[in-house]
Amino acid sequence: MTIKLYGIPNCDTVKKARKWLERQGLDYAFHDYKKEGADPAKLAVWIADKGVDTILNRRGTTFRKLSDAEKADIDAAKAVTLLEANPSMIKRPVVEYDGGLLVGFKESEWAEVF
Repeated sequence: MTIKLYGIPNCDTVKKARKWLERQGLDYAFHDYKKEGADPAKLAVWIADKGVDTILNRRGTTFRKLSDAEKADIDAAKAVTLLEANPSMIKRPVVEYDGGLLVGFKESEWAEVF
């Protein structure tokens, strides 16, 4: 199984997810948004699959710092633009695996998949 984990290395949730994968003996490739950015084509696919509200983290400080105009009327296209410019607003981690996509780390959900 191919596993690609997207996130920010110093994020506590990403750290927990990485440790969990390692404890399970699962190999994965890590994509660091801070160094590698966020691919708008991938963002569009993720949003189409899971929805804006699942992919966009509205609770973080980066989102709260946006202007009211930027926060208003966020559809899929606007979300892609915002997330490409501000990858720290992507809920973390995002995991692509053969046949699916996980957003966030819920150990029970991950145990069912992996």
